[in-house]
Amino acid sequence: MINIQNIKFGYDSHQAVLDDFSLDFGQGGVYGLLGKNGTGKSTLLYLMMGLLRPQKGSITIDGTSASLRTPEVLSEMFLVPEEYDLPPIPLKQYVRAIKPFYPRFSEEKLAKCLENFEMTTDINLGQLSMGQKKKVYMSVAIASNTRHLLMDEPTNGLDILSKSQFRKAVIDSMTEERTVIVSTHQVHDVERLLDHVCIIDRNQVLLNEPLVEKEQAINLEELFIKTVEQRQ
Repeated sequence: MINIQNIKFGYDSHQAVLDDFSLDFGQGGVYGLLGKNGTGKSTLLYLMMGLLRPQKGSITIDGTSASLRTPEVLSEMFLVPEEYDLPPIPLKQYVRAIKPFYPRFSEEKLAKCLENFEMTTDINLGQLSMGQKKKVYMSVAIASNTRHLLMDEPTNGLDILSKSQFRKAVIDSMTEERTVIVSTHQVHDVERLLDHVCIIDRNQVLLNEPLVEKEQAINLEELFIKTVEQRQ
């Protein structure tokens, strides 16, 4: 469980991105983290990873402070940021380097994820397009088998088929213990994937509810607009 309690964070002393902000993510399921530009969605993911530290309040991961960045916590966390680069080395060498940090890392699951993306493990990361790198990194993230998987705009740069393959890869990776948090503006890409939706705006949690109508398509765009407009 991820518990965010009354945190304050700003990149300078004059304006806080988040102020007296609280939110909980329970164990298990796929959460959509939605909000307008500048509401702090990406910042929140970095705070949960311990890469940023709140100036006030606390964030705990399964009862341990995220700011401590203990090996036990980090081995159960994986972040796929919106922008990143990968070293120009063979994928197999990259996997050997990071695998010791994730005790349940599955090379079999990695191969399966890559196969879903119509790729193989016998590739060099320096020879891939940006879209291919995103597929590889998301496959590595899924194969880490961490309890908590955080993704920031994961479908940006993916074509229509790859977006469908992404949803299948995430669904296939889910267990009762795994929590996936997807921060995105591309709501139509993930609306059939989510179990739970969180909408934030101006330091407020406007909506934090499960999506119970699993038999029907949820129009997240309409839900987002309606929720935001009601609180204005």
